[in-house]
Amino acid sequence: MASYQPEAETVDICRDLIRLDTSNYGDSSGPGERAAAEHVAALLDEVGIASRIYESEPGRATLVAQWGDRTSSRPGLLIHAHLDVVPAQAADWSVDPFSGEVRDGFVWGRGAVDMKDFDAMLLSVVRARQRAGAIPARPITLVFTADEEAGGRLGAHWLVEHHPEELEGCTEAIGEVGGFSVEIGGQRLYLVESGEKGIAWMRLTAHGTAGHGSMRNDDNPVLHLARGLTRLADHEWPEEPGPSMQTLIAKVRELTGETGSAQDVLDHFGPAVRMIGAGLRNTTNATMLQAGYKHNVVPGEAVGYVDGRFLPGHADTFAAALGEIVGDAVSVEPHAFQPALEYPFEGDLVDAMTVALHAEDPEAHIAPFLMSGGTDAKAWDKLGITSFGFTPLRLPGDLDFTALFHGVDERVPVDALEFGSRVFDRFLDLV
Repeated sequence: MASYQPEAETVDICRDLIRLDTSNYGDSSGPGERAAAEHVAALLDEVGIASRIYESEPGRATLVAQWGDRTSSRPGLLIHAHLDVVPAQAADWSVDPFSGEVRDGFVWGRGAVDMKDFDAMLLSVVRARQRAGAIPARPITLVFTADEEAGGRLGAHWLVEHHPEELEGCTEAIGEVGGFSVEIGGQRLYLVESGEKGIAWMRLTAHGTAGHGSMRNDDNPVLHLARGLTRLADHEWPEEPGPSMQTLIAKVRELTGETGSAQDVLDHFGPAVRMIGAGLRNTTNATMLQAGYKHNVVPGEAVGYVDGRFLPGHADTFAAALGEIVGDAVSVEPHAFQPALEYPFEGDLVDAMTVALHAEDPEAHIAPFLMSGGTDAKAWDKLGITSFGFTPLRLPGDLDFTALFHGVDERVPVDALEFGSRVFDRFLDLV
């Protein structure tokens, strides 16, 4: 083990970052990430690491720093984390969501698990290694992005489009979401993200005949849309697990002896099946509705928005399949689209994650999974960078961790933060 303590500052850095409100409302009306980026820059500058802050719009700040052995001929490793968080309604919380309070062995606050925990782990490890002269043997690019919670248009995607030189030479990346433990069959299983579903946010429109609300109307677009959305809600997308999920299913069968269907296997994740189980199939959820302007007027148009997530390999067929489900009375058009990603769970980076986890938790089991949501990995993929989600956390078996992402009373165990810092420090020795 290193003579320095990579976890020494993790909790304090996490608390300080949570106290900097970086709420992202999706429209640049929030406080932005500039204050957090300047805080990170000061922490790096204090140990002699220079950084640059780029703004895609006023206040929407992404920080980049070059670290590691820049003379090495080895390919570069990108380590990334985002600075923004989703909003929080303080009245719903047990604590002030921007207090960074430590209570009952947890750090509480918006961003504690998504993802100021990893910001803090990374900064604590980098600062400790820099002070000790323990610089990684390959080039490292550190990126702390803006706007990830709204798709990264003003953060990672903007950086790729406007400053790709900052990522030159990087072939692999580490970021969110993965590396956290779940209890399966009485044993700890660490899940590493090796891919993520594609995003197809769809706009559904129904047209009809406008008229007086007191009269019969058999061409009511509100009803056309409602029937289409009901058919979509009732539709059971088929199980079509890809390589990552097939590997995960095999591991859970090994740990539990489960012989049932893929869904039966993933039900062993308990509440976490909400996220983990979504990797088995395409999913659709209606999220917004717009129709009408007066109580006694049937409108001529009704619009609904659907959050669609599709498996790798389904990009060309997903929208058409959705259109068939909702029926001819409803038109379907993409509102936003990002591709699905999946990478083989093998190679030096996977070996390094495995060895680092086993060094801190010898009983660990490790498997990949397909993430239900999207991350900044979608931006890095444009440059051919292979990305894995690895934010190592050893969690209590009874903690419903996935519910804390964007949830009320978001919190992360103090000892999990410290554990993750030690694992990540070992990981940097191996990459």
